[in-house]
Amino acid sequence: MKAGKVRASTNIVCTISDDRGEEPTYAGVPMSELIEKDYSVGDVMALLWFKRSLPKWATKFLEMCLIIAADHGPCVSGAHNTIIAARAGKDLVACVASGLLTIGPRFGGAIDDAARDFKRARDSGQSPEEFVESMKKAGTRISGIGHRIKSAENPDKRVTLLLDYADRHFPEAVYKDYALKVQAYTLTKANNLILNVDGCIGALICDMLASCGSFTDEEVQEVLDIGTLNGLFIQARTIGLIGHALDQK
Repeated sequence: MKAGKVRASTNIVCTISDDRGEEPTYAGVPMSELIEKDYSVGDVMALLWFKRSLPKWATKFLEMCLIIAADHGPCVSGAHNTIIAARAGKDLVACVASGLLTIGPRFGGAIDDAARDFKRARDSGQSPEEFVESMKKAGTRISGIGHRIKSAENPDKRVTLLLDYADRHFPEAVYKDYALKVQAYTLTKANNLILNVDGCIGALICDMLASCGSFTDEEVQEVLDIGTLNGLFIQARTIGLIGHALDQK
């Protein structure tokens, strides 16, 4: 090894960026190109998260998700924890970390599960009614369905905006359509069992990945399996949590 004839195995591997040349690159794209060609935040997310460029309608959708999920008032668990930590005199990093650690199945962390459930059920040929009843029989909460305040008579405007964008720009949206059929069935049971923002983003991300022409079926499944989609909520809500922490100063 000392003679340079044996190479020690690496402890980590990085495939998303490289800083060994004259300028950093994201998924092989030089920093100068990112700036000179006006790459957006969504374009950079595509490079660093998916290791490839995506169509403009797709990266615009990612940016919409960041805007829509950036904040939801001071009463949700993440903002509440951040505010309490800020009032206790903690620094910005600690305040934001306190809020982020509340993200889970009942606060912002249902996007991955909703996407996996809707995709599995739709791809297996399960009808929306069969899907709902099978989840009920298993005693499993349906991720992406239900809201404490919003209802069929008082829909979530964020969901409406996302669905409208998909209708106008997505080449196809079979998972969105499936999720809406699930909603139609759950609404026969209670008027607050609507498709919520987590479920909407989850279904639409499945459609984005499947219809943009950049992923194989196996790659789409891998994106869902490794927790990528919850990262979208984490990135978005960090913007709001920073705001809440600064607001208390």
